[in-house]
Amino acid sequence: MALRCLRAQRRDLAFLFRHGKILNQRAVHHAPSVSYRDALLVPETDVTTLKNNLRVSTSDNPGLNIATVGVWIHAGSRQENEKNNGVAHLLQQLAFKGTAKRSELDIETEAESRGIQLVAQSSREITSIRATCQAADIPKAVELLADVVINNSLSDAEIDRARNALIHKLEKAESDSELVLMDYLYATAYQGTPMGKSFYGTTESLRSITPKDVRDFVHSFYKAPRMVLSAAGNVSHSELVSLAEKYFTDPVLNNNQELTTEKRCRFTGSELRARYDEIPLAHVAIAVEGPSFGDADSLAMKVAKTVIGSWDRSHFGSKNSSTRLASACAQSDLCHSYESFYSKYSDTAVWGLRFVADRLTIEDMMFNVQGEWMRLCSSLTDFEVERAKNELKTKLMTRLSYPGSACNALAREVMYFDSVASRGELDAGFEHLTAKVVRDACMEYVYDKCPAVVGLGPVEALPDYNRVRGAMYWLRL
Repeated sequence: MALRCLRAQRRDLAFLFRHGKILNQRAVHHAPSVSYRDALLVPETDVTTLKNNLRVSTSDNPGLNIATVGVWIHAGSRQENEKNNGVAHLLQQLAFKGTAKRSELDIETEAESRGIQLVAQSSREITSIRATCQAADIPKAVELLADVVINNSLSDAEIDRARNALIHKLEKAESDSELVLMDYLYATAYQGTPMGKSFYGTTESLRSITPKDVRDFVHSFYKAPRMVLSAAGNVSHSELVSLAEKYFTDPVLNNNQELTTEKRCRFTGSELRARYDEIPLAHVAIAVEGPSFGDADSLAMKVAKTVIGSWDRSHFGSKNSSTRLASACAQSDLCHSYESFYSKYSDTAVWGLRFVADRLTIEDMMFNVQGEWMRLCSSLTDFEVERAKNELKTKLMTRLSYPGSACNALAREVMYFDSVASRGELDAGFEHLTAKVVRDACMEYVYDKCPAVVGLGPVEALPDYNRVRGAMYWLRL
């Protein structure tokens, strides 16, 4: 009798479970889909400018237990000259080598004891020194950053050690074909301008840099009006402003001279070939000048870059790729890999593609690349644009969920525009993009433009520049 009752109870529970499961499935089936506007949880952002013109920006996300805080300085290889080329990268290596108050060991010990991760990076326009830490350790992180930026000892011995290390690193980097290729691309595209100089410097320029050159660069460009103190994660804007007023109001940061507007770096359509037949594979890059950071067409060109995409022959199922160029590469073995890129700066940008191929397939790959570029200008479809937009939205939401990348994006927007795009502006920007908008932007920046072309390795089969230039338009248009 007891056994029959137990079996009856089990049947009743199973019925209720199945019934509840069906109800849940129906509820999910009829639930309204979440729009991108609702899914894009952009944290609240604030920007405050101090009396010394230092800008303080925050992106508060109370749901996190960590935060990234850092100082972004508008100083990079673009601000260098022929004599001190490489000094910005040298300063990156010297960031945590000691200050007037702390030795290198003291900095490392204080940071590691609290789990603070310190990082310094430099580029063609911006140098950043930042810390990732627990929310409770933000005051200590800001204090360390201020000490590193303002009171860096820059001793002769440390400068010599860092310079020798960079020269050794530069000699090793010469075997990195991708790095050399992009250096060559900037050298030919921005020839005769500061943007054309190597970001790493040259062996000659690094050897000629003196400790005085390093200190002069800091005294000239490490000023409050050229800086942004930015934080993202679990951070209070009012607290960060108070910390900035406490640690970043040193008179050494004041700018006694009016900031001069930097001269625009012109883009020159040209080519550079470095033929080395002993290298097994050819590395080729082709690019045009794109819209600068924050330009109205920058989002459209980002979509165009995503439509072209990237590919590597190790990708599984790449013959069925949604990008036409990747599918063609997989089916016809046009190259080993390719990657589209879009590098934006304050007043210019480089939009293009680089690929690695066998010497006998270079011409076919160039034909397909330029054919896809012309198709972007003339017959891009709505389906391709929607796919690219969805991919970009996912990347954007992923980026905003990490304090480090969110902090970097916030600092760059504030540095260039003194403001941050709101959630509504981001959503409206995506909704505005249609196939016609992207085609029009490509017509403006790609169609019938003189590209910069670089070949490295066995590039005998790389088409003549006049042929490449002639393929930048279709007469049937």
